[in-house]
Amino acid sequence: MSSMDAVVKVFCVHTEPNFSLPWQRKRQYSSSSSGFIIEGRRVLTNAHSVEHHTQVKLKKRGSDTKYLATVLAIGTECDIALLTVSDDEFWEGVSPIEFGELPVLQDAVTVVGYPIGGDTISVTSGVVSRIEILSYAHGSTELLGLQIDAAINAGNSGGPAFSDKDKCVGIAFQSLKHEDAENIGYVIPTPVILHFIQDYEENGNYTGFPVLGVEWQKMENPDLRMSMGMGLKQKGVRIRRIEPTSPESLLLKPSDVILSFDGVDIANDGTVLFRDGERIGFSYLVSQKYTGDKALVKVLRNSKTLEFNITLATHTRLIPAHIKGKPPSYYIVAGFVFSAVSVPYLCSEYEKDYDAPVKLLEKHLHGMAQSVDEQLVVLSQVLVADINIGYEYIINTQVHAFNGKPVKNLKGLAYMVEKCDEEFLKFHLEYEQIVVLQTEKAKAATPDILTTHCIPSAMSDDLKA
Repeated sequence: MSSMDAVVKVFCVHTEPNFSLPWQRKRQYSSSSSGFIIEGRRVLTNAHSVEHHTQVKLKKRGSDTKYLATVLAIGTECDIALLTVSDDEFWEGVSPIEFGELPVLQDAVTVVGYPIGGDTISVTSGVVSRIEILSYAHGSTELLGLQIDAAINAGNSGGPAFSDKDKCVGIAFQSLKHEDAENIGYVIPTPVILHFIQDYEENGNYTGFPVLGVEWQKMENPDLRMSMGMGLKQKGVRIRRIEPTSPESLLLKPSDVILSFDGVDIANDGTVLFRDGERIGFSYLVSQKYTGDKALVKVLRNSKTLEFNITLATHTRLIPAHIKGKPPSYYIVAGFVFSAVSVPYLCSEYEKDYDAPVKLLEKHLHGMAQSVDEQLVVLSQVLVADINIGYEYIINTQVHAFNGKPVKNLKGLAYMVEKCDEEFLKFHLEYEQIVVLQTEKAKAATPDILTTHCIPSAMSDDLKA
């Protein structure tokens, strides 16, 4: 198989942010994974393979040379990264891998890569056992995915999955680790890969997969459908909530029933027809679009059918799934460390994000940003000093207001504290707690506390701008 020569081993040195001590980074570590060469002198791999990279090197099959690579784009939602190598020697004697069509059930697939257990290339084979909307672990999102029964192990990530026609039908990216499951691997299919590549080519960077900014419920109960004024043959899903930051919020309303998306009828369980009589979640239709594209949405409102031409946008989360390579934001006054909450922050503080306090978890799962720049700000920890005695027990508690003014984001809080000329700094926290310090004393105590903890600045660079 000549295509195997285009499969490369990816060596990455990662330096992750330290969310507990956001003014510094964690100790660097190395990883290896797989990737493959495509046309245009580019290499595809997984986003998680090069996340927080400080150096990326590639090695071809049968070569003893590692070539320095540049990361062109990282698609966090779809877990794909695009790399290139400036050294012309790397591209000699290699034919780029070509993409094939989306396979059907029972089609044979061969996964090629460099998994743990050896240094040479590895080949595992199986069949496509399922095609559906999958939860992408790295991206905290749901996109089309293939389930296969070929083994996918650590190091296989980013390697191609070939059809029996020697065409790439996907990228290996995760496997199911469960005591009741064996050999369940997942592959990012070609429609998702080509969407990522076209997005990068048209925009010069990765803009993301658009979403319909609504939460909906199934309409499988006949009494529910009758109460909503639906006809016997009408099918659809009811809108529960609408993201205030989404373009949809200007046109759609809660309790509208979405009947179709771009002319494709939606069933009462939220699925649409997919080839060969299969059904798939209608979010697949949305994810096929690009940011800024328009879509025709037909809804039933008060027993009347209405049509809206909606501009699609990416999702603005109250608690973002990623910080996209940026260092964490922080602000310190009198030993109080304030941070903006993200999913990586929760994972860092609680190992698994669902071990977080109930109030933060509820905001993570159900909270909606009221504006594009809204953040959930917490008092993450107290660096103990004489000035903050009695407050040292407070950790990861949301800050609602400062001196009676609501806290919209971390930058806003830092600005209000820095400009405060009132006698007291008064922070209103979750559960009606308040924290009060004398303004002059608090600001005077901050430099010594920073020096004690070897902290270079009272705030992160993004808050200084």
